Formats: sequence, C-alpha cells, structure tokens
Amino acid sequence: MPYTEPYDALDEKTRDISRAITSLKEEIEAINWYNQRVHTSTDPELKAIMAHNRDEEIEHAAMTIEWLRRNMEKWDEELRTYLFTSGSITDLEDGEETSSPTSGSSLGIGNLKK
Repeated sequence: MPYTEPYDALDEKTRDISRAITSLKEEIEAINWYNQRVHTSTDPELKAIMAHNRDEEIEHAAMTIEWLRRNMEKWDEELRTYLFTSGSITDLEDGEETSSPTSGSSLGIGNLKK
C-alpha cells in the first residue's frame, strides 16, 4: 500500500484509514469491471453471475464507507448532507435543498434560513 508520508510517522488510526480508502478504491474498481462485463455479456447465466459478483462488491464498498463514516472526521457530516436526498446534488452544497431522512423535512422546500 503506497504511503505519501513516512510509515513510521503515521499513527495506527491513520494507517487503518489508509487501508480502508485503498480497499474502497479496489472495491469501486471491481464494481466498474463487473458492471461493464454484465452489460456486454450475451450469456444470461454468466450475466447473472457477474451481476451477483458486482453487487457483492457494492456491499463491500458500502461497509467500508460506513467504517470510514464512523472513524474519519467529516465523513459523517458529508454523508448526512448528500445521501438519500432528492433534487439537485450540487444545490445541496449551497444549502438550497433540505429534503433528506435526517433533515426532519420531507417537503423539499429548500433552506429557509437564508
């Protein structure tokens, strides 16, 4: 696993975070490979197997993201802002959309605090 800083200068938590991020990158890459193969295969059984494999990789990626949310600052805040929302994703950054399961609003009328 490549480190940009000296290994001995990193504490164990930082090393674990690096391991998780490296694993997440590998899972995302595998999802992409399987997804391409699913969409180009003409054999229905092979297509189903590769779709199953892709979905397993998605599960692994989700588990790793949850670990990062629990263990690395900022993940929790950002995931709560962007996940399971509706409307424009880029508008969420500007606070224009507030419809999410954790926001307490299901009306999606926007941020009235402006």
